[in-house]
Amino acid sequence: MQLSNSEEQLMQILWKKEKAFMKDLIAAYPEPKPATTTVATLLKRMQDKNFIDYVQFGRSREYFPLVRKKDYFSKQVNGMIKNFFNDSASQFASFFTKESNLSQEELEDLRQLIDEQIKKKKA
Repeated sequence: MQLSNSEEQLMQILWKKEKAFMKDLIAAYPEPKPATTTVATLLKRMQDKNFIDYVQFGRSREYFPLVRKKDYFSKQVNGMIKNFFNDSASQFASFFTKESNLSQEELEDLRQLIDEQIKKKKA
């Protein structure tokens, strides 16, 4: 399941904070800050999608993520590779390295990461 752009923005805040009350979430938004009702609606939708949950403290709720940022990002990237690059990681890598204007240092860092993964696969 995916998050909308506004849900994803709120999820980014929650991943960064790890757990937070409504007032903390709203405070973390840039100006203009969303209305409390807007954030409450987003939190409810995200809870329905099993991305977050909360612990009740009196009348306040402390929200926390159920999905790790790494897991969500991995699923998003794999979906993009499947949908836009015919499920081919090499087509994605080719596009990424040609179109993203990487510096020589960044390309060398990528090569080192790839070489390390090749060594792990051979071991």
